[in-house]
Amino acid sequence: MQSPWSCGKLTTGVTVAQWSSILMLRNLKSPETYFQAAFRVQSPWSIKNPNGDNPNEEEILKPVCFVFDFAPTRALRQLCEYGIGLSPNEANPEVAVKDLVAFLPVLAYDGANMTQIDAGGILDIAMAGTSATLLARKWESALLVNVDNSTLQRILENPEAMAAVERIEGWRTLGDNVIETVINKSEKVKSLKNKAKEKTLTNKEKKELSEAEKEYKSKRKLIQEKLIKFATRIPAFMYLTDFRENTLQDVITKLESALFLTVTGLTVQDFHLLVKLKVFNTEQMNQAVFAFRRYEDASLRYTGIESHVGLTHYGLYDTVVAKEAAPATYI
Repeated sequence: MQSPWSCGKLTTGVTVAQWSSILMLRNLKSPETYFQAAFRVQSPWSIKNPNGDNPNEEEILKPVCFVFDFAPTRALRQLCEYGIGLSPNEANPEVAVKDLVAFLPVLAYDGANMTQIDAGGILDIAMAGTSATLLARKWESALLVNVDNSTLQRILENPEAMAAVERIEGWRTLGDNVIETVINKSEKVKSLKNKAKEKTLTNKEKKELSEAEKEYKSKRKLIQEKLIKFATRIPAFMYLTDFRENTLQDVITKLESALFLTVTGLTVQDFHLLVKLKVFNTEQMNQAVFAFRRYEDASLRYTGIESHVGLTHYGLYDTVVAKEAAPATYI
């Protein structure tokens, strides 16, 4: 039989019941691809009526399956990203990972024993192997902001919100009525595409469709970029406090509100309004702060420094989570 690594179909499209393990030798960077390959060995394998005398008897020939990976940091980083991706609205990444490893326990071989690693340990190892540059990119992610039509419509209908976004650096360079243009053009595109399902469009309508689609996508991306640029200034406030149990929101609103205006150009009230309208994704902000905290602590422990002795909780963006989660229950 051909090696699974020489035939892509054997890693993503074929399930063989007899397979009970898989060796991860390829550097799969996508969590979805990684686990799609891993799940090839997850299929059940049992025999009905194994002795020929009881049609109701079933013998399970594969009670467990294994994924062997010789690059632990890569494997655990994939596990973290996959777990967090399965629970995008979970503020605490440790809980998200815990939910995943309840069904996919992780065992570490130390040369003599197999030890089960809990969600906190998985995150610590994964974060220690992540560069500060990669963590910084979490604050440049498109997931931090919402620029769908419903969100833009909420801004448009709120004069205070409109005034707030217009104070964001570089917003005025987008031109007048940019939000209305995106909404109107996207609705026009939607209407023309619906019409195309019923009958053939004229050449003029096809040209209008192409131009409208190109314009609204371009302007939506520009809006997204301005909002992300604003979001990249928020992490600076993680360095402004030594009170790690304070949320970043508390640091901004209660300790450094004047500085927030200076750094971002918006008042705290402006920002809270935009958060309330779901312009900014606080769940993603919580995950970004959490990743930074874990990385920072793991890096300091590596050098023999315990930065915050006795710390029991992490302050994220707008919530506080326990530093150590309860032990995971595996089934």
